[in-house]
Parts: sequence; C-alpha cells; structure tokens
Amino acid sequence: RPHRTELYEDAPSACWPIVYSPDYNITFMGLEKLHPFDAGKWGKVINFLKEEKLFADDLIVQAREASDEDLLVVHTRRYLNKLKWSFVVATITEIPPVAFLPNFIVQRKVLKPLRTQTGGTIMAGKLAVDRGWAINVGGGFHHCSSDKGGGFCAYADITLAIKFLFERVQGVSKATIIDLDAHQGNGHERDFMDDHRVYIMDVYNRYIYPGDGVAKRAIKRKVELEWGTEDTEYLQKVHTHVEGALNEVKPDVIVYNAGTDILDGDPLGGLAISPQGIVKRDEVVFKAARSHRIPILMVTSGGYQKRTARIIADSILNLHNLGLIDKELAISGAGNPKVEQMIRDSATALTDLSLQ
Repeated sequence: RPHRTELYEDAPSACWPIVYSPDYNITFMGLEKLHPFDAGKWGKVINFLKEEKLFADDLIVQAREASDEDLLVVHTRRYLNKLKWSFVVATITEIPPVAFLPNFIVQRKVLKPLRTQTGGTIMAGKLAVDRGWAINVGGGFHHCSSDKGGGFCAYADITLAIKFLFERVQGVSKATIIDLDAHQGNGHERDFMDDHRVYIMDVYNRYIYPGDGVAKRAIKRKVELEWGTEDTEYLQKVHTHVEGALNEVKPDVIVYNAGTDILDGDPLGGLAISPQGIVKRDEVVFKAARSHRIPILMVTSGGYQKRTARIIADSILNLHNLGLIDKELAISGAGNPKVEQMIRDSATALTDLSLQ
C-alpha cells in the first residue's frame, strides 16, 4: 500500500493547475549569485503572469514540500543521508561555498526550496491527469537519479512524479518524457533504463554536460544537436520527433521538461534559439498533446539568463491565448480521455432517460 502523502490531496477546483510556492526561490546572503542560475526565476515568472492578469495569487495551487517518505518512493536512504553533508550539496548545486555552511542552514536555504519544487512536480502530475494539463513553475531536475545528484539537481522529481502516477492513479501505466532542455536528461534515463512503461525522447547539445553514455541507452528517440543550432532546424526537429514519439507509443501522460537554456547566449547550453523560438517550441508540444488527447505536465528545468523568466511567462500566456491551456477547459478535463468519456457517458445516459 502506498504511504499517506499530502501531495495527492485534491486541489481546489477553482484553482488553475499551475503549481508554485514562494519557497521555490533560493535567497541566501548572495550565495545564489555564485551560480549562473537565476535563483529567483520562479517567483519572477509568477509576477509576470499576475501583471498580465492571468490569475491572482489565490488561484494557483500552493506547492507542498516533499517529505522523506515521498522521496523514498524513488531515492535510496543512503542517498538522502548523503545530503546531510554540506560538501555533497555544494558539489551537486555547483556552489562551492555551500561546503562550509552548517548543514541545517543548507537544508533550510538550499534543499528545502528544491524539495518544495519536487513536491510541486509530484502534485502537478496528478493535476495533469485530473485536468488535462498542469504546469509546475519549478522542477525539472533531470540530472538526478535515485542514488546520485548533479548539475544543480538534488532530487529526481521527474522520476518521482511518474512513479507516483503509476502507483496511485488508476489507468496510468505508460508515460512519455519529452526532454527539451539543452542538456541530456541522464537522471530519469538512468532511473527508467529497463522500464518499458516509460518512453524517453531527448533533444540536446551533444557536446555539453553530462555526456552520459550509459544513460543514453535508455533514450528511445535521441536527437543530438550541434553547437549554435538555430530556430528553423530546431523547431522542425522538435515537431517531427514529438509527432513521431506520440505515434509510436500512446502514453497515458506526457512529462515535458521545458528547459529554457536553449536560449541564444546561454552560458551553459551552447544553442542559439530565440525567445520566439522557445515560445513556439512549447506551443508545438502542447498542440501535439492536445491533438493526441494526452494529459501533459510541464516543468521548467534549466535556463540561466536573467531574461529567462520573461520568456517562460510569455510562453504560458501564448498557450493560454491559443486555448491550449485554459482554467475552464482544465476543470472540465478537456484533453483528458477519461474525463471526456465520463461526460459522453453521462450525456448518453441522459439521452436514454429522455427516450424512455
């Protein structure tokens, strides 16, 4: 029997299936500035969306921190114990001075935000299946596997979200991961290496971190990009392969790792995609999910420039303007075959009644 978790309690139906908490943001004596990551990116995305009047604060789902018991669904106890050493966390987050801090401070200031984002991804997994789509404004820690972190990723939130769905939600037995961060998603790849229920598509710069040859064996659809790949070639490849992936296997849920480190000028990504190209990419993935009637969970993953938050917000606004995400639609479960079947069944039942 699965353990009791707060992460699967039902979200208020008035809320958008957008998950966030102010606890996502890492702010700590300027230490966060030592990493190229914009550690306040997630809050900025939400502020832009509120400025554009997409929603007010009380209409998004408040993320809850994943508990040890939640994390143990995937992680080994040995790995979680390792995070009690500050130098291990310093290595994973690539912020060397963290090594010299007392661990209780590291837990509170660095790991708690990451655990809250991880809780957010797990919650968004259930929301996506319930509502047809969901977005966790954080998460996407695709370099972390059950027993090893790295590349700023301390918890395997993508693996966790999928395992939670498999264990707890009836009718979810196949998942497709579409990983479009600039880096190879070696964490979930190692976790699902021999799991035929999970289909992985990964599009990444072949020359950068992590270059994990073992993990590559888990990728069913591998698209390796050259330095400086630009919009036209990139979007054409994404479109072709997303369609190809969804035609090859029809999953019960898509986990979309929407990294923005593909942006031109990103110090780590090495690709040259424009802001408009990123907005278009997300549109391509959501359109495919909608046309194949598959619930989709989006996480934001990597993206290391100050303008990243604005682009993520613009992309979410664009999805809304195109009717690909919608609060009303979401509540009625559009794009969710199970909910739609229920609506059809009740309509049929009503017709039958009126004919009697």
